[in-house]
Amino acid sequence: MGSNKEIVVFGGGCFWCTEAVFGILRGVTAVISGYAGGITKNPTYQSVSSGTTGHAEVLKIEYDPGQITFHDLLTVFFASHDPTTLNRQGADTGTQYRSIILYTTPDQKETAELYITEINDPGHPIVTELKPLDMFYPAEEYHQNYYEKHSMQPYSMFTIAPKLLKVKKEFKALLKSHAGIDGEK
Repeated sequence: MGSNKEIVVFGGGCFWCTEAVFGILRGVTAVISGYAGGITKNPTYQSVSSGTTGHAEVLKIEYDPGQITFHDLLTVFFASHDPTTLNRQGADTGTQYRSIILYTTPDQKETAELYITEINDPGHPIVTELKPLDMFYPAEEYHQNYYEKHSMQPYSMFTIAPKLLKVKKEFKALLKSHAGIDGEK
């Protein structure tokens, strides 16, 4: 069972938003919000938010490449955030919100490099950082499955829900069978 699973770590702004997006994709078997890409050992939300750890808010995504390709994951990743803004996603600013891919295999690195080259626009260059995964630190429990637990809070309704609806409409073929486009989970 373990041989058909791969792991990649994506950072594309607030992990509350991105976690909900990747959790509805078929072939994605686990999504864990956390911190990676920095130098501080065992960071906390408070320390990462200070901007001094070097870590980004990220998602550790476990997936079955027999059900969803890494290329498909990249397509959703780049469509669900703005990879041309340095250290910023919407109103969230700081290095912890940077666009980053932390790969775990040479194939992921090569595929990501080619993908970035294909979509890069010299007028709006891609600033996504690409590097190997060193360490991943899971975020505190209250960050895990945030949208699922807090879908009726204003941040969820006005920030996460529209992003989720966009992904559901644009990537219908990549959704788990129970993830309809009518707003339900």
